[in-house]
Amino acid sequence: MSLADRVRAARAADTSIEGQRLEMRQDLRRRLHYKVVEGLGPTLYDSQLSDAELKLRVMEMLEWALDQEESVPLARPDRLQLLQEIADDVLGYGPIDPFLTDPTVTEVMVNGPHQVWVERNGILHLTDTRFVDGTHVERIIEKIVGQVGRRIDESTPMVDARLPDGSRVNAVIHPLAIGGPFLTIRKFAVDPFTVDDLIQNGTLSAQVAGFLRRCVLGKINIIVSGSTGSGKTTLLNVLSSFVPDNERIITIEDAAELRLNQVHVLGMEYRPPNLEGRGAVTIRDLVRNALRMRPDRIIVGEARGGEALDMLQAMNTGHDGSLTTVHSNSPRDTLARIETMVLMAGMDLPIRAVREQVSSAVDVIVHLHRLRDGTRRVTHVTEVLGMESDVITTNDLFLFDYGMGIDEEGRYLGRLKATGFRPRFSEHLEQNGIPLSAELFEPEPFQGRPR
Repeated sequence: MSLADRVRAARAADTSIEGQRLEMRQDLRRRLHYKVVEGLGPTLYDSQLSDAELKLRVMEMLEWALDQEESVPLARPDRLQLLQEIADDVLGYGPIDPFLTDPTVTEVMVNGPHQVWVERNGILHLTDTRFVDGTHVERIIEKIVGQVGRRIDESTPMVDARLPDGSRVNAVIHPLAIGGPFLTIRKFAVDPFTVDDLIQNGTLSAQVAGFLRRCVLGKINIIVSGSTGSGKTTLLNVLSSFVPDNERIITIEDAAELRLNQVHVLGMEYRPPNLEGRGAVTIRDLVRNALRMRPDRIIVGEARGGEALDMLQAMNTGHDGSLTTVHSNSPRDTLARIETMVLMAGMDLPIRAVREQVSSAVDVIVHLHRLRDGTRRVTHVTEVLGMESDVITTNDLFLFDYGMGIDEEGRYLGRLKATGFRPRFSEHLEQNGIPLSAELFEPEPFQGRPR
């Protein structure tokens, strides 16, 4: 055998030995995890135990269980690392625990046991983090959904839930998840963004923020639109903060995310069906009930179905100043989406009647877009004017200038610019003591063609 062949054989033997060690370590980790869960049982969910006491009991049980194992000899550093990993599984959320406590991470995406992505500053990054196997991922998912009284199994292989801190969780397991399980966690900001934060990071300008503040104070109906992850809920939370303290606000959400500091706020949340498929309380049910609760404002976290009809009727029957979000690609698409959602309510309405409802209810559409550089920007502030023939007419009040170029780091240099059009509802605002200065809408030259 040549020298090269002997080297290759030695490397193959080393790889095989390393693979066997890794497999033995994973088997050991699984056994220890099950022993701890079985040994402590209900103690793991005892609310009377402090975090420190629970961690002490888990570590004691782990030490005992590891002492019973003789099949895998471990050096002290490996032993300590293994104990910490299993403790994270039992007490926290396993390998992704560090990302959930990292303030720079906004989203965690588990694409099966061997691929974990995180989002930082709007950009996705592949990490070196790995789960042991698919069963390991499922254990973490079961722990998350179990904390909020939900379940996931083959009969219900998809679930939407939220962590105790408010972070949104979506999980999909076998048989739907091919190569899974899949887990997506959109983290809940500890300190919610303020309007000053959005101005500072370029999401919108101080000029537009002042205009939107006046719109909210003047009870203008506003739709916040955009794609997934574009910052709709963040902006909705900021707009909601402009509502005066002396008004009665009712919030309706899929998963509670809005955090309002006003005194008179009532929050309601969607309830999914139980195991028998009964007991569901939809967003539409909550919107209809909110109309009986004497609201000054109704804020719907997201309109995605038949509740759009009830929301429009609320806006058209004296509940001015209502706010909601809609998934769409542009302000014009937003109107089309609302039409479609109204038809989903099951009412046999002619399309012209639907459009008349939309045009009379919605005053302003604020559209966000997540740009290629990862930043989230308001790209359109559009006024809904009314009907001309069978078409809803709109006017762009502010547009993002894409033609201002990109800097050396790939970030867009553009910003929102006034188009020169003054909103028709400005007279309504002035009659309510909220004037809009002419300088606010002074037209600015665009360096690129507005999109």
